[in-house]
Amino acid sequence: MSVHDDLTSVQRCLDDLSRSVGRLEQQLGSGGLEMRRVRADADHLRESVSLLREAAPGLAEPRRPDLVTISDAPYDVSLWTDSDDEGLGARDRHAP
Repeated sequence: MSVHDDLTSVQRCLDDLSRSVGRLEQQLGSGGLEMRRVRADADHLRESVSLLREAAPGLAEPRRPDLVTISDAPYDVSLWTDSDDEGLGARDRHAP
């Protein structure tokens, strides 16, 4: 398994844990110290996995490269004064 797959699996497990803790809160109430600690620990795990996902190399959202605008205006002909027309020979010579 890749790191991405492992982190996704951990995230799914944390989602299941959060749902289970929610059901326990409904049954036992959320006011007790033990229940608040379980909820806080589950939330800390979720935050830690989120930080781990951000810190893991190559797992951050792929960043789109900045777009470069290319003008439709013709190029300045002085850029090409020292070059030959490819395949046509030099400007001052004639083909045989």
